Amino acid sequence: MSEDYFRSLSKFFQRQGAALAAAIAFYTCFPIPLSWTLEFRGIARFAPVIGILIGGILGLMDGGLSLLGCPVLTRSVLVIVTGIGITGGLHLDGAMDAADGLAVADPNRRLEVMADSVTGAFGVMAAIAIVLLKVAALSDITADRGLILMAVAGWGRWGQLVVIARYPYLKATGKGAFHKDTPYSSWDLVPGVLMLMGLSGILMILHPQSWLVAVGLALGGSAIAILIGAWFNARLGGHTGDTYGAVVEWTEAFLLVLVVALQG
Repeated sequence: MSEDYFRSLSKFFQRQGAALAAAIAFYTCFPIPLSWTLEFRGIARFAPVIGILIGGILGLMDGGLSLLGCPVLTRSVLVIVTGIGITGGLHLDGAMDAADGLAVADPNRRLEVMADSVTGAFGVMAAIAIVLLKVAALSDITADRGLILMAVAGWGRWGQLVVIARYPYLKATGKGAFHKDTPYSSWDLVPGVLMLMGLSGILMILHPQSWLVAVGLALGGSAIAILIGAWFNARLGGHTGDTYGAVVEWTEAFLLVLVVALQG
């Protein structure tokens, strides 16, 4: 192989590494060294990876607390709160703003209300509902919590990638507007699907008796993510950075509830 080939390959991995580092910087509160090169174009492609990473961290935390004898309800609360802390509340804030906007009867004022930094009653209710659903559902999940947390967080962010790739952005500016600077295609959804299907496969191999949960995570996760994004698009005629976050939060909440139903 020629030297030019290896040089091109090296540049490719450097670009991917810079994009992954930028995705970590944008989607989480993890510190990134100032010396690292960041490339924010196309970081939505890495959103499912970031979700799996966050879910893995939460799963390890949950397992550690279990070894220390921490009750399941307390563990669940700590895990959900830590997940909010890792993202800096980025997605939950979007879900709150989206709820406030959708509560407005006049469609022409919805984007204006969503852009308002003051949280309204519907935003508060949405946040409470999401957190309660997650805590209650996670408390009822008795097995495979680590893998389930990884899959749930991954599918939530895969849903975000779907809406970024498929639907128009409704504002000229905003915290999510830069995502549309990069074109996305259906092929960009495939790596995330394969990774998340792989998690279901691992769950099925490790615990064959949990095959229904594994299948439900794969089929239910993709279906919930797609349907929630489509619902927001039907209500607003497109998406904003706030609805990107809402897709993540509601997908996670409903998928955890689905897992409880399947385990029961």
